[in-house]
Amino acid sequence: MIKVHSYIQGKWLTEGEESELISAVTNEPIAQIVEADIDYKSALEYARTVGGSKLREMSIHERAFKIKFLGKYLMDRKEKYYEISTNTGATRMDSWIDIEGGLLTAFGISSKSRRELSDLPWHVEGEVERLSRKGSFMGQHICVPRRGVGVHINAFNFPVWGMLEKLAPAIIAGMPVIVKPSPTSSYLAWAVFRDIVESGILPEGTVQYIAADKPGDLLDHLNSQDMVAFTGSASTGKKLKAHPNIIANSVPFNLEADSLNCSILGEDVTPGMEEFDLFIKEVANEMTVKTGQKCTAIRRTIVPENRIDEVIEALKTRLDKTVIGDPAQNDTRMGPLASTLQAERFEEQLQQLSEITETVYTASGEQNGAFTNPRVLVCHKPMQVDNVHQLEAFGPMTTVMPYKNTQEAINLANKANGSLVGSLFTADDEIAHEITMGCAPYHGRFMVINKNSAGESTGHGSPIASLVHGGPGHAGGGEELGGARAVLHNMQRIALQGSPTTLRNIVKQHIKGAETHESDKHPFQKYFEELEVGEALTTKKRTVTDQDVEDFAELSGDHFYAHTDPEAASRSLFGKIVAHGYFILSATAGLFVHPDEGPVMLNYGLENLRFIAPVAPGDTIQAKLILKRKNVRQQKKDDKFPFGVVYWDVEVTNQDDVLVAEYTILTLIKRKHKLDIDEV
Repeated sequence: MIKVHSYIQGKWLTEGEESELISAVTNEPIAQIVEADIDYKSALEYARTVGGSKLREMSIHERAFKIKFLGKYLMDRKEKYYEISTNTGATRMDSWIDIEGGLLTAFGISSKSRRELSDLPWHVEGEVERLSRKGSFMGQHICVPRRGVGVHINAFNFPVWGMLEKLAPAIIAGMPVIVKPSPTSSYLAWAVFRDIVESGILPEGTVQYIAADKPGDLLDHLNSQDMVAFTGSASTGKKLKAHPNIIANSVPFNLEADSLNCSILGEDVTPGMEEFDLFIKEVANEMTVKTGQKCTAIRRTIVPENRIDEVIEALKTRLDKTVIGDPAQNDTRMGPLASTLQAERFEEQLQQLSEITETVYTASGEQNGAFTNPRVLVCHKPMQVDNVHQLEAFGPMTTVMPYKNTQEAINLANKANGSLVGSLFTADDEIAHEITMGCAPYHGRFMVINKNSAGESTGHGSPIASLVHGGPGHAGGGEELGGARAVLHNMQRIALQGSPTTLRNIVKQHIKGAETHESDKHPFQKYFEELEVGEALTTKKRTVTDQDVEDFAELSGDHFYAHTDPEAASRSLFGKIVAHGYFILSATAGLFVHPDEGPVMLNYGLENLRFIAPVAPGDTIQAKLILKRKNVRQQKKDDKFPFGVVYWDVEVTNQDDVLVAEYTILTLIKRKHKLDIDEV
């Protein structure tokens, strides 16, 4: 039998009050949770001083690699998690969403962080802001690690995904975490957490685990640098968010609550259309996947009033094919709810809904223990009945609601006062535009499906690592995920002001206008490790000729009149023939590129190209190449060399020292040395 212990201050706490955790399938004990007497104040301080300090010594990319390697370590052990997950009532597919879905989310956030965030302990965000006429006083936003702890309170329905989607961005942000899962499925979360500890990948003090029903006086000891991320019921979340210490210290509290999400069938869709069948499939799937225990499940099915009977009959036909039983069996499509307590609550919630709706479908089969059956309800006057948009039955059910016109469909969708997700099935993009824009202020995510997108759709109920998850109003008003945004949610944004050079020396990234130093040799002849931020190369000069412009027009095929027709060019914005912008770009490369073989492997691209002023034949151009920032890249097995990405600011000026073009180029440059992150 699994013993679920707390992991506090680097130690497993094996002594405490024991209570049984029950299998949703057999209704027999599957694990024991051991509630130890925890000194929460000391646990928090340990995380801040031991774990936090170690994380802040690493760059964002180094922390992101820790999450990548941890994800691989856990993925190699996934089968034992699947075996344990069955006892939560989850089928293999249900468990995939939780286990591998959680790991893929961690991988995704790690990857986006390494692509989009600075390879520094902090992130330099956006471009510099000019605050003075001469440019001697500038502003720059950066995001820095907070000096606190992330307290993560997770729901019972996704014990692995819920833990990893919060833990990964917090660690990458430089914030240690304390995980508090729901006791109901804590044995699965604990099995994964134990492997996290045993992997040794994360530094000491960065993760702790609370095995308890309620986390004692934990919230009493939080300070303004700490953060709380909560997933669960709106009522519990609001109660915790109103904790006196949370309010007194303005502790950031991200609340992601269950909501009455909807799916809308467009007025244009009729039986026989692919969109109709796709709609029925999606609603039925969202009712039965995870036995309807999803914060994103479709609780409200909004359909044209002249299609209500056809939708109900189609749902009945599809739901009748759902095999309910032991989730360990391959043919089972829906297992039990997570516990008998959840089954009792589901029935109580359905009973309340029965007073304002009509039950038109109940799947056949016995209901015992945590097992239940899918239900379809109908509310015939959803615009008049408010409670149907407020009361959620957390299980395999949906309420069908008719609407008269598109505006009423929008009004119905928004009557829930905020949802995590909504979806629309239509073949008419005008309807898609009207409904989407009408629903957008009340939803965190909105999915539009037609026959063209359905084949690769990730589904109504699936949060995606690269997209934000959360919603306004009833959904909690929080936001998580969203790729690199997930990391920045866990950091402190600060606006810095000062001279460009001072700001550059503070943030360790080149700031426009900062002092530079000329490289002692051509920078393209230096290895990655030898290059320094602020290092520069000022090139020789080149005078642009009429022949240059003519030759470039012939070579490129760009015969735009401003470059080739003197008479037409005289009436242009410039009043005369000017060189192609892309000729200036190409000629500039000729000025700063070193022809000999060296550490530079290739040009990786360019960003933020702007042509500021025209260059005419007879003008002389010169370029300045400035090293802006560096990112280490992981050497993969197929890579010949270890390397990094170097970002160079390029400033092109004319004979009057007027800026005519600017951009950032990216180059891949060999590293001298291999690192622990490299695969070879």
